[in-house]
Amino acid sequence: MHVVIVGSGIAGLTAAVRASARHDVTLVTKGLLADAATSHAQGGIAVALGADDTAALHQADTHVAAAGSADARAVEVLCTDGPARVRDLLALGVPFDRTADPASLDRHGDDLARGREAAHSRWRVVHADGDATGAAIEQTLIRALHRQHVTILERTCLTDLAVRDGAVVGIDVLDLLGEARRIDADAVVLASGGAGHLYRETTNPLVATGDGQAAAWRAGAVLADVEFVQFHPTRLAVPGGGLLSEAVRGEGAVLRDARGRRFMADVHPDGELAPRDVVARGIAAALRDTGLVELDATVMDPAFLVARFPGLTRATRAAGFDWTRQRVPVAPAAHYAMGGVATDAEGRTSLPGLSAVGEVACTGVHGANRLASNSLLEGLVFAVRAADALGSARPGLLRLRGDATLAVTTVADVAEPTRASRPDRGTERPGGPVRSRPVADVRQTLQTVMTDRVGLLRDGDGLAAARVALAALAVPDPQTVSAHEDRALLDLARLTARAAEARTESRGAHARTDHPDTDPDAAASLAWVAAPATAAVPQGAFA
Repeated sequence: MHVVIVGSGIAGLTAAVRASARHDVTLVTKGLLADAATSHAQGGIAVALGADDTAALHQADTHVAAAGSADARAVEVLCTDGPARVRDLLALGVPFDRTADPASLDRHGDDLARGREAAHSRWRVVHADGDATGAAIEQTLIRALHRQHVTILERTCLTDLAVRDGAVVGIDVLDLLGEARRIDADAVVLASGGAGHLYRETTNPLVATGDGQAAAWRAGAVLADVEFVQFHPTRLAVPGGGLLSEAVRGEGAVLRDARGRRFMADVHPDGELAPRDVVARGIAAALRDTGLVELDATVMDPAFLVARFPGLTRATRAAGFDWTRQRVPVAPAAHYAMGGVATDAEGRTSLPGLSAVGEVACTGVHGANRLASNSLLEGLVFAVRAADALGSARPGLLRLRGDATLAVTTVADVAEPTRASRPDRGTERPGGPVRSRPVADVRQTLQTVMTDRVGLLRDGDGLAAARVALAALAVPDPQTVSAHEDRALLDLARLTARAAEARTESRGAHARTDHPDTDPDAAASLAWVAAPATAAVPQGAFA
């Protein structure tokens, strides 16, 4: 069985390593293997390993953060499978940090250091190299991948899924030389990450343009929860500033407004460690009121701060700050997509032959707001399950969610899902496919619309205006990687705006100023399928 896996973060690499034991695997990634968002993950992996912790407690915290809309079966799988999957990483050689504190031994007697992040009731976030957990995991998995018989295609961009008789049979790509070609497959696993570049300010790497979600939607797969976009509270608020991990606040740093006041204490009982959506909106309000919000790590021991967060210390120094002595400015930025291609607990989608894992997927595990450091765990847990399920029964009438029905809306007026024409080869550029300026500045325009109208705070008038503005944009004939990325972003921008307009309540990361309350009857996911491909959706697949 030939399996094509798209993406090289924790989900894609884990799926490739696992699947290669039984299948012929080709791994396709748009950049280099290490260019995935996983490499940028700082905080760590949330997992119930501590002697004072249980999977049940982890589940409870996940549900609270998710604002009542997480899928119970998915959350149970995540939290109960998590410890074994993290031990798999230990066995592969991931250098998780250790502690000399005997009180920190886990239930197995291991001396793993554990941090705490927002909305967690326990210290359960295991980390590596201080604040470089993702990079440590990425490099370990890449080494494991190279030990397997896997075909690796770097700098190869997914443009579309190949569908025949209602099933996915391969992928269309632009390769290293900018040539369009098809890679046939018996099964395709999307692990292509998120779409942070829907917004002007994002913590995501450049490759995060939603290629997988958009290609799946154009092929007829169902997408769900796309209105739920998480904004991380603390991006360093300078040009080019990156993420400042929530773990810094977990270790004692605080937030102050321009008057030096710790304002989060007035917003939520948990202050700086409230759920991410609450902290992000609290910072946004303080920015409107006082014009400045700063992360104050000077309250921490300087030696501990530098030792615990060496990468962030370097980053803040490069930006001109000594955070052991001075506060640093922060602001929210687009960070993570809770929604994506709807799947079951084995990663199977509504399209036979297609699975999805990691941020590209929507298992329902995050609901309306992801619990901090559950993302790496999700990629790890569900990638293993998806790899093990390859070759098993196709979706058919299978329920994609354990305890909720997805109300699927057929979409005819969001975008025109056209197949890409074969691109001209154009001018070769050493190191990657041909790229060009976004067609008619589509990307810059849609990022402005999404940031201003479909961002951290939303309202009906703004969402209607966004729908109109996005409908006026087009990428008619994508022939370069950049143009294909623009097409993907435009498809997802339209879907996100439409879904946000349809959800007339506030829930988790979706905050509407004209509907500020949460509707207890609106917890179910909103799901979307492209009109031209409705025949590909199995009857009863979401019932």
